[in-house]
Amino acid sequence: MVLAQDDVKKPAGRRPGGGPSRGGAVRTWIWRVWPSLVVFVAGFVLWELAVEVFGISSFELAKPSEFLAEMWHSRDMLWDAAWVTTQEILYGFLLSFAIGVLLAVLIVRFGWLERALYPLIVLFQVVPKVALAPIFILWFGYGLAPKLLLIVVITFFPITLNMIVGLKAIDQDLLLLMRSVGSSRNQILTRIQIPTSLPYLFAGMRIAITLAVIGAVVAEFSGAENGLGYLIQFASTQLDTPLMFAALTLVSLLGLILYYGMSLLEFVLRKRFPHITADTTR
Repeated sequence: MVLAQDDVKKPAGRRPGGGPSRGGAVRTWIWRVWPSLVVFVAGFVLWELAVEVFGISSFELAKPSEFLAEMWHSRDMLWDAAWVTTQEILYGFLLSFAIGVLLAVLIVRFGWLERALYPLIVLFQVVPKVALAPIFILWFGYGLAPKLLLIVVITFFPITLNMIVGLKAIDQDLLLLMRSVGSSRNQILTRIQIPTSLPYLFAGMRIAITLAVIGAVVAEFSGAENGLGYLIQFASTQLDTPLMFAALTLVSLLGLILYYGMSLLEFVLRKRFPHITADTTR
């Protein structure tokens, strides 16, 4: 039996072009997000009740209602501190990205550099970064330079390591094909290895952006005049626990936003660079 075109049922939540409809995309997003929201809200409720039931002093552990109220009361001060910390994170991350990518490309392109530099990079990574912060301040003062340097020291390693793995993950048959048609090492690097390494690079960038948040806060602990790290340390010396937890909450939210912002950037660039595999499940 031949059905008329109007009698054929179309899949629900799909556009004629085959992609999900706007309503379907919203429902999919809600389905992915609601478990985290439920856990988040439940955790805050249990936190509030535990402080009340066990009679914990607000000097020891502030209730969510207290530090949320403090966030609103001190919103101007917190916003200024968050903006300072965000700038440090972004500048440090961009510098780490440039250094990490350059190191990875040079190490893979020149084998002798890998033998010379890779052990030193690993050795430098295991040095306690908290111990480096006072040294950088001693060398460069209390300005932006020591903070950026500490962020770079903490964040460049996952970018470099992941991109090295990606550059070496080239298909051997494709490599032999490129060599058989007379491609140079630089052509293989730019046309095959770098596009292949993009998913690995973005994985390293997602790790690095969270480490950049930690690096900025650690640097502000050691010496700063503003920023969320400075505000946390100042609140702890004043026994202002609600303010301290308000600043900690902002640091956590900032790291979360930057992480998912990196995932969003990956998703957007996937349309221009097909080799990028976006992390759309998180």
